[in-house]
Amino acid sequence: MEVVPDLSRMRRDYETRGLREDDLAPTWVEQFDRWFADAVAAELPEPNAVVVATADADCAPDARIVLLKGYDEAGFVFVTSYASAKGAQLAVNPRAALVFPWHALQRQVRVTGRVERVGDAASDDLWDPRPRAAQLAAAASIQSTTVDSREELVERLRRLDAETAGEKLPRPLVWGGYRVVPDSVEFWQGGADRLHDRLRFVRDDPEGGGWVVQRLAP
Repeated sequence: MEVVPDLSRMRRDYETRGLREDDLAPTWVEQFDRWFADAVAAELPEPNAVVVATADADCAPDARIVLLKGYDEAGFVFVTSYASAKGAQLAVNPRAALVFPWHALQRQVRVTGRVERVGDAASDDLWDPRPRAAQLAAAASIQSTTVDSREELVERLRRLDAETAGEKLPRPLVWGGYRVVPDSVEFWQGGADRLHDRLRFVRDDPEGGGWVVQRLAP
């Protein structure tokens, strides 16, 4: 027997306070500071989880969830293997979209922009604090390639651990950080009767120094 969901029970009760232009911080990074702090204070699971969408040379889209490692006025940083699927896609099409899905707060932040590598020194700074177990997993796994079994991965990790026992595990050359340099940052606040508030910061000059705020229809 097919189970039909009760859509009326699934309907979200959006807050009515909304997001007005007068409430917005002067810059996108200050506004993100506010909302990220709210997500942390609300004890959301993995508040730094973010969807990263990329596309290959044929413009075929792909998406996955990663953990944000940092952000500032320059952009949003995450780490991965440069040889992974997303790494290969970014090599030929260095643009991405991000979505922070803070459902419990009836909020999301959407970002689009170009992508650049953060460099070796910054990647080392992101690698060194990682727990050894996480370093081993990253170094032993050839990300996005097919494997015959989980046991194969476990054995790779075991061998690497034994070979490097008592030594500092160096950062693999194919592992490092990417920065999404935003062209636009949208703050989406759920509203009653689906009349959501969407305010977007958009660069308004070729040099990237200035921003304008636009209201988008829901």
